[in-house]
Amino acid sequence: MTFSERKSFLDEKADFYNNPTFIESDPIQILHLFERKEDIEIAAFLTATIAWGNRKSIINNARKMMDLLENAPFDFVMNHQDKDLRLVENFVHRTFNGQDFVCFIQNLQYVYQNHGGLEAVFKKFADKETLQSGIHQFKKVFFEKNNELIRTKKHVSDPMNGSAAKRINMFLRWMVRNDRKGVDLGMWKSLSPAQLSCPLDVHSGNVARKLGLLTRKQNDAKAVTELDRMLRKMDASDPVKYDFALFGLGVFERF
Repeated sequence: MTFSERKSFLDEKADFYNNPTFIESDPIQILHLFERKEDIEIAAFLTATIAWGNRKSIINNARKMMDLLENAPFDFVMNHQDKDLRLVENFVHRTFNGQDFVCFIQNLQYVYQNHGGLEAVFKKFADKETLQSGIHQFKKVFFEKNNELIRTKKHVSDPMNGSAAKRINMFLRWMVRNDRKGVDLGMWKSLSPAQLSCPLDVHSGNVARKLGLLTRKQNDAKAVTELDRMLRKMDASDPVKYDFALFGLGVFERF
């Protein structure tokens, strides 16, 4: 398959999967429950944080998270009392438990009170061409309040430590991309889709290797960088649109 043929194939698949029907079976549906910017980005961040394992379980537990936040994530984060936090202590999704959830709520409050919110932190530390070092800096800011909670810190991945950071790259895709297809919300105007990296996981990684877009065997930070270079050759302004193609081919077509 030539470069032109491969690009045409992936453009077609990206367009096929990037439409509102994709929302029905994807955790991104949680974001579409809200209208307020802060509600959406907090819902997105928490949903992305637990986005590993069975997709149905992810969606169900993300809905439980929103219920525990009284379906008003920003108001709960900013105005909760200690008694409110006790109500979320029984939450669990795989290794993300109630203690982690409480810590995330407290840290989100800290970020909004002291750093202007999630978008402001990523904007401050973004490089011109990539957000990967910005993720590293974001993690440091996010855990300034509770830096000693080692087990909770593992739930925010760090590309500078070699991680593919799939979940937080997915969160950034949701927040930054807006191609008016009705899937990604693209509410963060201070960042560009050109800066995004593909949310690399086992499905997108396997498809990328079969298509000759990726040679590295591990799904890690180096693999993300390699895949970024190839996707930017196909569309420098919106490389992560191909996440729809790679994921769709892997999950829905068993490519």
